[in-house]
Amino acid sequence: MSHAAELKKLMMRRPPLTLAVAESLTAGHVQARIAAVSGASDYFLGGITAYTLRQKVKLLGVNRAHAKRVNCVSQRVAVEMAFGATRLFGADLAVATTGYAEPARAAGVKSPMAWWAICQRLANGRLALTSGTIEVPGANRTEAQARIADDVLGRLVAHLAAWRAQ
Repeated sequence: MSHAAELKKLMMRRPPLTLAVAESLTAGHVQARIAAVSGASDYFLGGITAYTLRQKVKLLGVNRAHAKRVNCVSQRVAVEMAFGATRLFGADLAVATTGYAEPARAAGVKSPMAWWAICQRLANGRLALTSGTIEVPGANRTEAQARIADDVLGRLVAHLAAWRAQ
């Protein structure tokens, strides 16, 4: 079963949850995988590809000064993007990606990589946050985008499976 099909099952269990996505380097790949599953509209509210600093700040509330210092690629930026997507869409849960789809010598990045983050609003009003990095050495731009999107969906499924098991 695909990660997206597993995600649907986990999202629709009681209590049902809603999902939003904020992407940068994956450029819609995460959203496309989610929406490829029949019935995704029962839980998937939508997503946004915010590629530039200006749009990340304007639409997702990312801290401009920090994001500018790190060329929009850090754990903090990913977390702020995920939180911003929960707010923008009114979702229970959001996942975000930001990174480099190809090496960036000026930034010291030797292989494609991404920071990802998951933000979940809990019933008590608190937030559950989790994040990490993914590296895809040797991948070209489109391979990196696809592999990172698949990996992030797998991490979202693992997050939800653990939360549902509590």
